[in-house]
Amino acid sequence: MTPTQKVYVARLVGLAVLGPDGESIGRVRDVVISMYLPGQQPRALGLAVELTTRRRIFVPMLRVTSISPDAITLSTGHVNLRKLRLRPNEALAVGQILDSRVRTDDPDYEELHGTDLVVIDLAVERSRSRDWMVSRVALRTLRKGLRRRGETLTVEWRHVHGLNQLELARPGQAVERALTLYEGMRAADVANALRELPAKRRNEIAAALDNERLADILQEMPTDDQSDVLASLKPERAGDVLEAMDPDDVADLVAELPTSEAEALLSNMDPEESESVRRLLMHSPDTAGGIMTPEPLILTANATVSEALARVRDPDINSAAASMVFVVRPPTNTPTGKFLGSVHTQRLLREPPANLVGGILDAEMPRLRPSDSLGTMTRFFATYNLVSAPVVDDASHLLGAVAVDDLLDALLPHDWREDDSEGHLV
Repeated sequence: MTPTQKVYVARLVGLAVLGPDGESIGRVRDVVISMYLPGQQPRALGLAVELTTRRRIFVPMLRVTSISPDAITLSTGHVNLRKLRLRPNEALAVGQILDSRVRTDDPDYEELHGTDLVVIDLAVERSRSRDWMVSRVALRTLRKGLRRRGETLTVEWRHVHGLNQLELARPGQAVERALTLYEGMRAADVANALRELPAKRRNEIAAALDNERLADILQEMPTDDQSDVLASLKPERAGDVLEAMDPDDVADLVAELPTSEAEALLSNMDPEESESVRRLLMHSPDTAGGIMTPEPLILTANATVSEALARVRDPDINSAAASMVFVVRPPTNTPTGKFLGSVHTQRLLREPPANLVGGILDAEMPRLRPSDSLGTMTRFFATYNLVSAPVVDDASHLLGAVAVDDLLDALLPHDWREDDSEGHLV
């Protein structure tokens, strides 16, 4: 196969990365570009490759032997698994450079001299020294009047001004291409990708996401990154995003902050929304009361099986919470009336839709106390093979539920999302 000599970086995103024997290594998520002095030709240093474990690593371009429409083949299957970290003179092509504003002095486009243009792609070309250099830049003019999109043009890199770290650091860069890249990705994977970006770029992308999507992503970030992103938003927007997050995740965040900062965040929320967070903060963070969610699936005994299944099918409910519904006497807002028992979703699927959940509930379901420790909860889940368990007080009121993913989060080291312990060669 003849080695590819020129390619546009946006077309590389999503391609499979293979070893010389065809073994799958991961997929391309971005291209790392050198950003040295103005006037110096940028170089494509390597690929940001996402492994099947969702870790992003750096693979040097010198290891690329061929590029096809479906895959990139490397000269070796041995890659360094250390997490991708950008140096001060490096930038991600899709994450930072595309959508940035530049200008051109190309003599073929004199009418565009002195006007802002948007970078929509970069062509990288293999030189005689086998380095991959940025050779051409695809640009788009800004929209005029009622036209939805501007005109496109491609110019040599030397006729483009603004491809340097200083210009990328200026405010007001667009995020359209970056948002397209993150569409369809899991929230945890987007969180990892955003953490690789400079704070300015990360905050620009966060500002462009809708509240629910941003809330899902923030819940997968370490506390420091969560607070930094929220601090970059207007107070009203920050409150809306916090309200879209799970109350237990908000409680985990504010518990790590100084009292004044925590109160400022909570004050941005609607009082009814913040009340459940404040109740969680009354418990120690390493107890069932501290890690539970106060918003499990709760029904009364006279609800039908079809009503219960409709609640379970809600796409906003995660798989752990959807594994079980909890049955109580009114009221159904936590802390509820008397806890009566639970019904597994599998049991619901075996019952006629018109049956009442009160007739099929497991009244002997074991339950956790809000003061139960992490060790007690771990043994509880291992003993009863559950993924969700009720937390009940001494008066038999349902306070919330502990999901196994929240328990794992509490058991793992505080910095597990930033851990590089897998950094080795394979």
